[in-house]
Amino acid sequence: MDKHRLFQLRPADLPITLKILFTAYLLTMAMGYFMAFLYLFLINIEPHQKMGMDILEGIVHKYYGERGETRLESALKGSMGVYVTDSEKEKLFDWVQEGASEEKYLEVKSIFDANCIECHASDSGMDLVPLTTYEEIKRVVKIDLGESIKTLARISHVHFFGISFIFIWTSLIFSFCNLRTYIKVVIVLTPFIAIWLDIGSWWFTKYEPVFAYTVIIGGGLMGISFTVQILYSLYEMWLKKGKEVEGKCSCPS
Repeated sequence: MDKHRLFQLRPADLPITLKILFTAYLLTMAMGYFMAFLYLFLINIEPHQKMGMDILEGIVHKYYGERGETRLESALKGSMGVYVTDSEKEKLFDWVQEGASEEKYLEVKSIFDANCIECHASDSGMDLVPLTTYEEIKRVVKIDLGESIKTLARISHVHFFGISFIFIWTSLIFSFCNLRTYIKVVIVLTPFIAIWLDIGSWWFTKYEPVFAYTVIIGGGLMGISFTVQILYSLYEMWLKKGKEVEGKCSCPS
């Protein structure tokens, strides 16, 4: 079969082996996307909700930080404040404002031991910042500037490579669908634009909180285009009748 005839094929015309292969891949990617969204909720959205933040505020908090106060102060003023008494909270605030020195750490160590380390320990099984030693606590009594440049670089390159590899295959399968060319171009290009918007805006949000809106827009576009590519490809493969291509197809079944 020549290359021109290949691109005349529709999902319903594909050999059964390719249809099964593509279907298994698309369904696996759909499950993977669901798990990624669940992980995002458990790691980023839910903890910020417990701190009284909505999604937008959570994004700003993660990438821009809380420039007016430390992470510890921010947490104690939020949902974490219910785990300590008012007098303990004031004692911690005073310690932080005085410089959070290691010498005076012994005066507040009992508060952390009694109220925090049950959950905030490396062996607790919870994805929370450990607060069992002064070295660990020192990280959360600095002014919160959000994710570091080093962290952003690490997670950005992994996401760029990984998500692009997923979309190149879902887009390739979708390109066989029987739709107008300009529609397919838009739907194939949209997830890549979404990747640029989403991940690129992590960096911009670190310096200007207004770009948190772009993170949400990019993530939304990514989810919509991913869903359209998968569902419509499956629809054409299994529910829509194919159109015969002139000449006999020599593809194996």
